Amino acid sequence: MHILSNIGKSSLLAASIFWIIILSDTFNWDMAPYIFLSLIPIYVICALTILITICPIFWFLENDNYSKQRIFKTYFPIYTIIAFVLCAYSIYKSSFDVFALSFYASAYITTTQSWVWFAKKKRK
Repeated sequence: MHILSNIGKSSLLAASIFWIIILSDTFNWDMAPYIFLSLIPIYVICALTILITICPIFWFLENDNYSKQRIFKTYFPIYTIIAFVLCAYSIYKSSFDVFALSFYASAYITTTQSWVWFAKKKRK
């Protein structure tokens, strides 16, 4: 499994979505240093989320009879439904605050895309 590659791509995707949503609401050049500083906590959060919620599913279930694609088809719908409900509820409870909305939207999109990257076959 290509974990570091997945975490790196997920972190860049999450940071992009997070800042696009925030900057579309309030664009200010004074926020530029925060964009670069935010990459560290975004990377840590993505790494923890992937290592705690997605990787164990592949680690424990993948074997000769149960491929990555089969794991994806079986468990991805359940994971994405739970993630969507939790993120939507959190956005609702935050009264649609732009920072909460950007955090949860980027979290949902990033984790679902991470599943796709994990299930993808490696090129030889």
